[in-house]
Amino acid sequence: MRVEKCYFCSSPCYPGHGMVFVRNDSKQFRFCRSKCHRNFNKKRNPRKVKWTKAYRKTRGKEMAVDSTFDFEKRRNRPVKYDRDLMSKTILAMKKVETIQKARELRFFDNRMQDAKAEKKKQARVEIEKSIELLAPAVANREEVMRNVVDSARQRIAARKKSATRLTTGDSSGNAMQED
Repeated sequence: MRVEKCYFCSSPCYPGHGMVFVRNDSKQFRFCRSKCHRNFNKKRNPRKVKWTKAYRKTRGKEMAVDSTFDFEKRRNRPVKYDRDLMSKTILAMKKVETIQKARELRFFDNRMQDAKAEKKKQARVEIEKSIELLAPAVANREEVMRNVVDSARQRIAARKKSATRLTTGDSSGNAMQED
């Protein structure tokens, strides 16, 4: 069976799921769920509805042009079933999927590169606005750091003490308490 694309949101419609609307001119519209069907009936434009892939592509959030998308095009050529061809096709589909995911990740990283600098800039502005909240924390920072270092030293000493007990051969845990 073929996995179709939803007309509204472009997500996959697996066999036995969703619904098909056939217009009077015999054009078929497949929908993955009733949410897409309702929005289609309300005559909403998928490019203006934020959760659709069409919206994401028009706003530059997802890749719009990629050579791997050509493999997803629907072709209505009847092909005689061949087991070797089918296995090669499945392997090729997996390889194309990995390539596509890697390209999407690179696209996302490139897109978010400017956002990192912008986030840092906004964080600095936020810190400058509310510096009076941070000033007492910075004043107590040395004391807090001293407490953290002391507690870490105590934990290390306790570990060393328990390790020496195990190496001396007293595995029963009845070692003498030292004060």
